[in-house]
Amino acid sequence: MLSTQYHSYFSPEEYLEIEDNNPIKHEYRQGLIYAMAGASKAHVIITGNIYRQLDNSLEDSDCIVYTTDMKVRVEAENDFYYPDVAVTGDERNRNYAEKFIRYPCLIVEVLSPKTEAFDREGKFNDYKTLETLTEYVLISQNQMRVECFRRDASGNWIAQTYEQGENVSFDSINFSCPIASLYRKVSLLT
Repeated sequence: MLSTQYHSYFSPEEYLEIEDNNPIKHEYRQGLIYAMAGASKAHVIITGNIYRQLDNSLEDSDCIVYTTDMKVRVEAENDFYYPDVAVTGDERNRNYAEKFIRYPCLIVEVLSPKTEAFDREGKFNDYKTLETLTEYVLISQNQMRVECFRRDASGNWIAQTYEQGENVSFDSINFSCPIASLYRKVSLLT
């Protein structure tokens, strides 16, 4: 992430005001504002595929599937992020005046070369503080590979990797689909 800071600290309220009046999306991390990079075609297609699969699967449920334009507020870490996909069924997110959600159960990030390290470490560590988050998913855009991190009853995060020919499952929302569905119309680089 590249900082676009003009001074050393922005309050969350200042960030939200800046974001409301700016055509460029920014993430907010502990008082600093970072412009978001553009996405590759593969990234956009995979994000659309996962959104479509999840939204179709959850059509008759109370869950709402959000894509790249919805911020997730991580209050414990003083952050706002734009995940590629977030799912929530929590009634506390029904305040439609807020331009962010606070209580996702599932967050999906499509990995990009520039953001992969941060998605795996810094962002994941921040997301772990969300009380309702039970699954964090990383999707490769270079190979057919989906990593799902699940919080168990003891609060530990257990990793499961899915690869070509397998079905991907997200327990938090009782979802399953062939991994190939997430990569539909994507030309893999490797």
